[in-house]
Amino acid sequence: MKDEEDDNIIPNNGDNTPDEPTANDHSEGDSSEEIIKVDASKFEGGHFYNNSEDGDGNDTITKVTGMYKDWFLDYASYVILERAVPAIEDGFKPVQRRIMHSLKELDDGRYNKVANVVGHTMQYHPHGDASIGDAMVQIGQKELLIDCQGNWGNILTGDGAAASRYIEARLSKFALEVLYSPKITDWGTSYDGRRAEPNNLPVKFPLLLAQGAEGIAVGLSTKVLPHNFNELIDASIKILKGKPFTLYPDFMTQGIADVSNYNDGLRGGRVRVRAKIAQLDKNTLVITQIPFSTNTTTLIDSILKANEKGKIKIKKIEDNTAADVEILIHLYPGVSPDKTIDALFAFTACETSVAPLGCVIEDNKPLFIGVSAMLKISTERTQELLRQELEIQLEELKNKWHFSTLEKIFIREEMYIDFKLYSDREALYKYMYDRFEPFSKSFVRAIIDDDLQRLTQIPMIRITRFDSDKADDFISKLEEEMKEVQYNLEHLTDFAIAYFTKLKEKYGKGRERQTELRIFDDIEATKVVLRNTKLYVNREEGFVGTSLKKDEYVTDCSDIDDVIVFLRDGNMMVTKVDAKTFVGKDIIHIAIFDKSDKRTIYNMIYRDGKSGPSYIKRFNVSGVTRDKPYDLTNGTKGSQILYFTCNPNGEAEVITVLLRQVGSIKKLKFDIDFAKLAIKGRASKGNVASKYPIKKIEIKEKGISTLLPRKVWYDETVQRLNVDGRGELLGEFRPSDKILIIQQSGKLKVVVPELSTHFETDMVVLEKWVPKKPISAIYYDGEKERYYLKRFLVETENKEETFITEHANSQLEIVSTDYRPVAEIIFPKIKGVQKESITIDVEDFIAVKGFKALGNQLTTDKIKQVNMLDPLPYEVPVEVIPEKRTNPDDDDTDVQLDDDGQVILF
Repeated sequence: MKDEEDDNIIPNNGDNTPDEPTANDHSEGDSSEEIIKVDASKFEGGHFYNNSEDGDGNDTITKVTGMYKDWFLDYASYVILERAVPAIEDGFKPVQRRIMHSLKELDDGRYNKVANVVGHTMQYHPHGDASIGDAMVQIGQKELLIDCQGNWGNILTGDGAAASRYIEARLSKFALEVLYSPKITDWGTSYDGRRAEPNNLPVKFPLLLAQGAEGIAVGLSTKVLPHNFNELIDASIKILKGKPFTLYPDFMTQGIADVSNYNDGLRGGRVRVRAKIAQLDKNTLVITQIPFSTNTTTLIDSILKANEKGKIKIKKIEDNTAADVEILIHLYPGVSPDKTIDALFAFTACETSVAPLGCVIEDNKPLFIGVSAMLKISTERTQELLRQELEIQLEELKNKWHFSTLEKIFIREEMYIDFKLYSDREALYKYMYDRFEPFSKSFVRAIIDDDLQRLTQIPMIRITRFDSDKADDFISKLEEEMKEVQYNLEHLTDFAIAYFTKLKEKYGKGRERQTELRIFDDIEATKVVLRNTKLYVNREEGFVGTSLKKDEYVTDCSDIDDVIVFLRDGNMMVTKVDAKTFVGKDIIHIAIFDKSDKRTIYNMIYRDGKSGPSYIKRFNVSGVTRDKPYDLTNGTKGSQILYFTCNPNGEAEVITVLLRQVGSIKKLKFDIDFAKLAIKGRASKGNVASKYPIKKIEIKEKGISTLLPRKVWYDETVQRLNVDGRGELLGEFRPSDKILIIQQSGKLKVVVPELSTHFETDMVVLEKWVPKKPISAIYYDGEKERYYLKRFLVETENKEETFITEHANSQLEIVSTDYRPVAEIIFPKIKGVQKESITIDVEDFIAVKGFKALGNQLTTDKIKQVNMLDPLPYEVPVEVIPEKRTNPDDDDTDVQLDDDGQVILF
């Protein structure tokens, strides 16, 4: 869009002075005042503070007048009031208001070339055709006020509109109904004083909130987000009824929005918007809706940039967008679709954040205001405009009634016969006043000369054809209309409610909410970033980094990862991945660090000082400061780690400790089970493992997890798994446990319950998977046109499979994961005959068969409905309870081992 400011640039002749000085150049008229270059940082309160000193060593002050003092303030006020910020009264910026006024002046029911509309608008808007044309296209793309014809561009793809000489426009029926009412319009003069233009249009609808607005002025800006048409009307009705209401934005690009921090559209609020991404197949993702403030072009560019930077890994991307968005993202085999979706949200424009800022013009001043207050003002203004229209309508009806009554009396009394007796107007009017005097009490107002003049101008043919009965009927209708209008004025709130209801009924169809509202989960970039960089370590010298390619390979990583390093002297450090970082010599363990991981447990034995006792401890690491060394020992100089393991799921091994022969020690070999130790913080001292020097430590038996099974919940609001207790509890999960997911489409899969897992909207079953529990399904086979019942077990894990036939018309009716389900089959009434419902014991009806089995035919009749009743009793096999587990957050009784390896309680 061409910047309108280009039309206001002061011509410059190359010497930094205006071509023609004005009276404001020197406020005191001193033509000899020196022109200086101004450092804006030293300009304050109309004075320029110069660094030069006078003879006494004081700073000299040079007064800066002219454009520095007045022009900038005038310009700032002009931009704020006349260009960038919409008015609260009608929701228009001046250029938009002038476009709508021009469209009304040109309106004849047919389309007008946009170029003609732009040219007509230039009579009112002094900033060139480009700015007018662009503003008109923006109004037209919102599909509310302008009926467009031709190529007006595409907000989804970002394609621009055709040239204004090729496209056409006319006012929409909605605009004609709610924008214009000349009799109550506040009129002013155009910039050149030649024409009248509306100061504000009498808009009887919250147009500003429906269309949204965005503008940058001098020192302030505005960003009012668009809202749903029907929801605005519903909220206005609630305001009129005195009921509470809430407003949330709605975008034409659809997408998904988290409005939990909307803050009523005020400064400081924020709306997170996401694209709608689904998994088309195991190697393809599809984007069907895009976030507000983006288009398919910018979205694809951001995805390609993230791919180039190594944040995500995609094979190729296709844009099939036409009337609807369709962007296909093809993945390489083995790339997780779930993690890729999260990475798209984290590193591309598939998720953006919009900061609303409600700023409008009221009484020629900027006003910062929330959307609720905007709607209240708009609703009250609409009610007031309706009142004014009713009052004008009532006055017009009274005038019609008044003259119709005068006309009836005038003709009935045959006053026109004596006109020839009066040669001048004054005498004639006196005669008529006298004749009307007996009827004066029946008029709604006093008779005036204009009334009499109209009576004298009635054609004789109309007098001769006058029908008294028709006149009485017409007057009666006027009286009924007057009563109705008077009633509406007395019940103005009800009338306004009816007005809004009518608008919704007339124009609300097809304007349902397009943006889905949902609370988003927070995506940790470190968990979804593609790890395409290799991390190396030089343990002896103490260096870690991605450039040490000749040294030991550790793992794949990304440039946003942190690494945790443990040294032989008992120090630990967390540092960011870099090309080469010195962390300390003699590294014994290095790994990628996850600050939210509480299930990774470290088992350690260290010697306190050079000859002190050895301590044993179990701990996890969280809440550390990057690049700060932490001592895991007792802090004694010469301490050393003798044994160390990292256990991702809290495993606790059994070790054998061999002591050196010192003095009269009796037992030189004993076992320690880490499972008997409580898990504590990294700063804990630990328990005494031995007072004597340790010669060697060996692993005797690998351990199992000592952590409690992890409880996993499903939060339907964000459609994600979590371990924070939000939503429905799915169960307690050990590392080998998985979840069962069944979709209405007849697909199922068994997967590890990762917190990054995405779920489809047609999911009908989500539960902890029990491998030996059969699944029962009733489905309709599209090829055979019959209903079947099957029971089966899941045979393949980590793979999505379809358990109903693949015919296009096949569909799943109902599915159950109960051990002994019972189904009720309800049949439709056919030719007035109702077949009795049947109840089926699924276990008796069919045995458990293979996954691909067709199943047994259920019935040949049409089915109206299938219900699952309460299952039959079944004794679930008792699950073997593993050894006692400990929780990393628990603080159980501590243990200490004596020299013989015996546990000492204290």
